[in-house]
Amino acid sequence: MKVLGNLERSCKRGPDAWFTGMVWMDEVSEPTPPARAQAVLVAFAPGARTAWHTHPLGQTLYIFSGIGWAQEKGQQAHVVRAGDVVVIEPGEVHWHGAEEAHTMTHFAMQEMDDSGRNVVWGSAVTGEEYGAVNG
Repeated sequence: MKVLGNLERSCKRGPDAWFTGMVWMDEVSEPTPPARAQAVLVAFAPGARTAWHTHPLGQTLYIFSGIGWAQEKGQQAHVVRAGDVVVIEPGEVHWHGAEEAHTMTHFAMQEMDDSGRNVVWGSAVTGEEYGAVNG
């Protein structure tokens, strides 16, 4: 057993290549082989969001606080709130982030594939795409 104090774990700003707006990523669990599961607590400022992306082995999000959006490419966006769970299938092109007037924090869980990847990043969600779900 290992107990990691808050000072032993990393917290970093989400890279601009992956996110639009202010996003903070708190490492919860990084896999040590043979384990493959990773968990990250991600905090989005109002209007912040991921780029379009996929996960080779899928992803599960637990919405911890706030109000946000989750959308699969080509489908209607879903409002997500504290207590909601979003299950993203392997290879599903999607984005998620905060509603324009609210913060949103989610717990993201995904696995590394055999090559060590857990995400494949795509293009940014445009202002037009984001505006379409925010009315």
